[in-house]
Amino acid sequence: MAMTRQNAAPISGGDPDPVTEAVDLICGRYGDRPDALIEMFHDLQDGLGHVPETALKPIAKRLNLSRAEVHGVLSFYHDFHTKPVGRVVVKVCRAEACQSMGALPLIAQICDRLGVGLGSTSAGGSVTVEPVYCLGNCALAPAATVGGVLHGRVDAERVAALVTEMTGEAG
Repeated sequence: MAMTRQNAAPISGGDPDPVTEAVDLICGRYGDRPDALIEMFHDLQDGLGHVPETALKPIAKRLNLSRAEVHGVLSFYHDFHTKPVGRVVVKVCRAEACQSMGALPLIAQICDRLGVGLGSTSAGGSVTVEPVYCLGNCALAPAATVGGVLHGRVDAERVAALVTEMTGEAG
């Protein structure tokens, strides 16, 4: 299930292309202001589950920007996804403090336990496991987020239990 921000409005209407429809509604909501591009990406991702590559050209046109400028902003922020992700996203820190506390073998254990490769989504679409390079929780290494919630001193069993709690599926 995609997490939805409180102020995000639904993005459905009558256009046969849901991406173009979403872009038009969201850009209009922000008055086609380029300074609201990040908020537009958040709204698209909240509504569609990701920011499709096919949204970049219509966004660029609406905001009078180049496609490259829009892509540059999208690709700069690691929390935006250009492809659908699992209902639960697990991010495991790979920065130095977490590495020193066993993050790399932990990532392999988590992926094995959940049946998904790093940077991939499970076959049933329930979970995506991603690397991240700092969660700012160094004192409680190794750190991970599960469904957007930060956890410290994690192990593979705890992450699997959290995923099971969120999806209702055994992990």
